[in-house]
Amino acid sequence: MPRAARVYITGIILTGLGILAAALWRFESRDPVHYLCYLLIAAPAAAFKVSLPTITGTMSVSFVFILIGVAQLSLPETLGLGCLASLIQCLWKPRKRPTAGQVSFNTASIAIAIAVSYLLFHSPWLQGLRNSLPVLLLLAASSYFVVNTFSVAAVIALTEGKQVGKVWRECYFWSFPYYLVGAAIAGLLAVAERYVGWQTSLLVLPVIYVIYRSYSLYLGRLEAEKKHVEEMAALHLRTIEALALAIDAKDYTTHDHLRRVQIYALEIATDLGFSETDLKALRTASLLHDIGKLAVPEHIISKPGRLTPEEFEKMKIHPGVGAEILEQVQFPYAVTPIVRSHHERWDGTGYPDGLRGEAIPIGARVLTVVDCLDALASNRQYRRALPMDQVIQKIASEAGKSFDPKVVEVLLRRHVELEQLAQAQVRQTANPLADLKIRKGVAPAAGFENSEPKLRPHLEGTRVDFLSSIGAARAEVQMLFELASDLGNSLSLCETLSVLAVRLRRLMPYDSIAIYLRRHDTLVPEFVNGENFRLFSALEIPLGQGLSGWVAENRQPIVNGNPSVEPGYLNDPSKFSTLRSALAVPLEGVSGVVGVLALYHAEKDAFTKDHLRILLAVSSKLALSIENALKYRQAESSATTDALTGLPNARSLFLHLDSELARSKRAKVSLAVLVCDLDGFKQLNDRLGHLVGNKVLQQVAAALKRACREYDYAARMGGDEFVVVLPGLAADGVEAAIRRFSSAAVEAGFQVCGESVVGMSMGPALYPEDGENAEQLLAEADRRMYKCKLRSRLPDSSGLPDLAYSLEHTVQ
Repeated sequence: MPRAARVYITGIILTGLGILAAALWRFESRDPVHYLCYLLIAAPAAAFKVSLPTITGTMSVSFVFILIGVAQLSLPETLGLGCLASLIQCLWKPRKRPTAGQVSFNTASIAIAIAVSYLLFHSPWLQGLRNSLPVLLLLAASSYFVVNTFSVAAVIALTEGKQVGKVWRECYFWSFPYYLVGAAIAGLLAVAERYVGWQTSLLVLPVIYVIYRSYSLYLGRLEAEKKHVEEMAALHLRTIEALALAIDAKDYTTHDHLRRVQIYALEIATDLGFSETDLKALRTASLLHDIGKLAVPEHIISKPGRLTPEEFEKMKIHPGVGAEILEQVQFPYAVTPIVRSHHERWDGTGYPDGLRGEAIPIGARVLTVVDCLDALASNRQYRRALPMDQVIQKIASEAGKSFDPKVVEVLLRRHVELEQLAQAQVRQTANPLADLKIRKGVAPAAGFENSEPKLRPHLEGTRVDFLSSIGAARAEVQMLFELASDLGNSLSLCETLSVLAVRLRRLMPYDSIAIYLRRHDTLVPEFVNGENFRLFSALEIPLGQGLSGWVAENRQPIVNGNPSVEPGYLNDPSKFSTLRSALAVPLEGVSGVVGVLALYHAEKDAFTKDHLRILLAVSSKLALSIENALKYRQAESSATTDALTGLPNARSLFLHLDSELARSKRAKVSLAVLVCDLDGFKQLNDRLGHLVGNKVLQQVAAALKRACREYDYAARMGGDEFVVVLPGLAADGVEAAIRRFSSAAVEAGFQVCGESVVGMSMGPALYPEDGENAEQLLAEADRRMYKCKLRSRLPDSSGLPDLAYSLEHTVQ
């Protein structure tokens, strides 16, 4: 911990504990029973605490009682109450056991804040405001908030080297309105005590719990949003990395180059004190800094000797081209300037703009040094790698000429450590497909063609000239790049696989394509296109069986296998395929095999080793895209679907109801809403347990869905409450719907428990008679549902729930 932070913490502790000791020395209470009552309420209130976002800390609602004490108690009493609440907050169920110093600091800072707030409230300079209690409480609450939160923010800023104001605004300022609410509660209690008695303070605990719940819900939503942003940022970075690797997939040494450059650059930038935004920009730039080489002919990039002046001029366009390409992406941080300037030199002799000294972006200065180090330390077409000590000497000699001296100094100091990190990372990400070979006889014999592919008859004896080979290679690289780019552009699984099918057809011939995804121990077709579409779409392939099942289980490809041995075809005369050869590769993601990509052709031995090579290059990126799309689909589903019942949740309900209301307004048709609540569900949980209760909820949800018309909509509002939206249903059809859904719920409970354990109370509302918007309709239906529930509890209420709607409308 920095010395300034230690001095500050010590000062706060000494000051706060001194104030507390002086106050407790002359402690006395005019009304001990009154004070003891406040202590007994403040203690559980201090346990109502929530964790703060972005920092390690909690906030409780005990500040309400501190403000009450400021208004009604003496300073020693208020200090005792506040410090006791602080101790409970620190020690009650902590995430991490606090140290004695942390407890002392928290208690002392609370004591200082209470003293400042109390002295301001009772200040003789504010005698003119004695009759304006709200203003005094507002000043007291504001001063308590500022002193209490600012003291903690100062510790965080001193410890982590941040700005105090920025930490305070980000971590605490959002909570200021809650302190104003606390001041309002304290004022109301003061007025109530004056006219009724202090015993009214006993009623404040439910209000405190409501404030705590609002705290908790707000911070939970904040944490969920933060997690979503982090997931999207991680997905963004993985997509960028997949794009970079796709661009450089032609050469695995380049892949290692990207990893090494990224590790060196980020470590040096961290040492130089880069901000989080600048680090993100540098991480992206280190992956994509050579993307402009797409505009440089392959024979120049791969030339084994020294470039001619004309070739070097052509090579010099790649930083500018790369910057123009990345400018279209519109990154949220400054990637383009780094990529454009990563070949600039400290003395102004670099390209493309001839920038000098600190006019070069700092990220580009770091990347320049690291890029040069890796180029010297790696094998190239025109020379062998140099030993690391010679590389370091060369870079040191260029400090102040080609390179920024500050960057070189960090590299010289840490190059041994950084090289170890880079080597470890490269080993971890080594390509598992580099040594893959298709061995004869590894595939099951029943019905499979020889795994060793043959040359297609129409290619035998064909002589391919070198110009055609170069053109085909360039086209393949370009198409692979486009494919990798397209795979990262969408999180829709259907769209991703459709794009894949179109792109693959340009790379290799096939008559049908099927992509099977693994679900537990079965492969299920997710995307099928081409001949025999219906047959392949109906397959469910157990892992290890058939052609695709064997590929998934063994994690090895099959070339020119027999499509007819897929489970569902074999020994079934009604399922005959005209396809005679198949190329299938496993799709391996981060968590294992996610599926199989299978291409089928009507010709025998239609696929070659080149086709296999291309599919293997695509498969890892496709697997990653599929994993991301599946995670996105799951997240999208969980955002609108109730996890227990599978029905739409409350969020989805409101969206659907708004849409249906808009349609009803346009078409001038009626719409009915039923709010349904299970009767006897709490007793069921108490008697049979929550697991049985959950099964009942699931059965009721399924029964409601079955009882709906094709265009009706059933959703779970929460707990044992459901909502059914019935478009086009008029008043005369509501009673029949109520009876139908009620019978379905009772039958569902009977199916689970073997006895009638639950009933259902329902309240209807009609558009436009009962409301013009979703809130009004749901509120009216909810009111009628509770009225119906009350009627059903009366001893002579047989049949009343069904008649509640008619009675209600008769009265109206």
